[in-house]
Amino acid sequence: MIQVEDIKEILCNKQNHTNTFSVRGWVKSNRDSGKIGFCEVNDGSCLENMQVVYKKESTTGFDEIKTARTGAAILATGVLKPNKNDPNVSELIASQVVVLKQASTDYPLQKKQHSWEFLRDVAHLRPRTTTMAAIMRVRSVLSYAIHAFFQSNDYLWIASPIITSNDAEGAGENFEITNDPKNPFFDKQGKLTVSGQLNAEAYAQAFGKVYTFGPTFRAERSHTSRHMAEFWMVEPEIAFIDLQQLIAVIEVFIKNIVKYVYEKCLPEINFFAKDKPHIIKRIEAIINKDFAKVEYKKAIELLQQAKEQGVKFENDNIFFGMDLASEHERYVCEKIYNCPTFIYNYPKAIKAFYMKANSDNLTVASTDLLVEGVGEIVGGSQREDDYDKLMQRCSETKMDISSIQWYLDLRKYGYHSSSGFGLGFERLIMYILDLENIRETIPFPRVEGSLKF
Repeated sequence: MIQVEDIKEILCNKQNHTNTFSVRGWVKSNRDSGKIGFCEVNDGSCLENMQVVYKKESTTGFDEIKTARTGAAILATGVLKPNKNDPNVSELIASQVVVLKQASTDYPLQKKQHSWEFLRDVAHLRPRTTTMAAIMRVRSVLSYAIHAFFQSNDYLWIASPIITSNDAEGAGENFEITNDPKNPFFDKQGKLTVSGQLNAEAYAQAFGKVYTFGPTFRAERSHTSRHMAEFWMVEPEIAFIDLQQLIAVIEVFIKNIVKYVYEKCLPEINFFAKDKPHIIKRIEAIINKDFAKVEYKKAIELLQQAKEQGVKFENDNIFFGMDLASEHERYVCEKIYNCPTFIYNYPKAIKAFYMKANSDNLTVASTDLLVEGVGEIVGGSQREDDYDKLMQRCSETKMDISSIQWYLDLRKYGYHSSSGFGLGFERLIMYILDLENIRETIPFPRVEGSLKF
């Protein structure tokens, strides 16, 4: 029986493929001149296609394969030979080709440049494009790198609940689960989680270092290029560390996982670098250059100075206490520091209830990591460990604490200190590949007004 080989294996080990073998995949393009044809095939094992050459005089199934449309599944058997015009390129000279499944004439993907908007409308087919294939490979490898980093550093992975009664951010942007009031399923209103942080804090108080990595949901009616209703978050929680130690952990973590992707996904990164060559330098800078660090108060002063010097901001009312917009975040990291930048010690009034108050009682021990082209990709903080102060903060923000009393009670039982952060997984993919819209980073994007798939 002739062995079916992966195209990736063939291209990586050409010298070992001197005998007859088969490849199986989907047609990317197909053309023939009557006596000879050329079919580009991809089997999903790598970005590169295998060119199958079929000849009327020597290929069984010639009449069948020449009618194979883009998208059709085929099986080709033959021998590997160098291309006559380019010896570095190998092609399969087919002795036999079988069309396993023909594609319909209305197959929407053809050998041309499709718009991002069009591809979102055919999200079930867009992984067959080279562009989406590259993005999804980076997503997969990045996911592995995240787990590998934490596992190799003795973090415990926990599966935080997707159905919860908590609003971890206190913003009220939850998807509520329909409940029959006459026969309720839960004893309180169920919601889709916005964060696994609160649950991670409970486990950090038993295991020291833990992390969650899973889907989260926000019912915010935002139509920006950086927001979705469903996205994935990485949320480590570490007992007995403060904010500055947390910042050091974040930097090591980001450098480590980006380096891993750079090493394992160079073909995919190079594919995007053809049009955006700057991403190679950006990635190398992430790995090799120290991140910048600036207090929020100083960042505001720098933005005010930029405004006075003629820099135009869409929101030009810059003052201490404001919530920085994406344009401000990007100016700080792109123009002032030209590298990933930590802003820390934000005003208490614009941050979540669980963040530890600093001695000035105006700011909290919090940080955001800002990156070029995207803005914030990480948000973290040292958690408030004093029960009375946390209760006071809940009162100030008028929070209903009935669903988080268990979380507050942790402070009664040996909760000395804890710090953690949340990484927007899709935003990091945007950053690495310099993508303009977050909807390209996830297989089936979920946004307001669209639930097609």
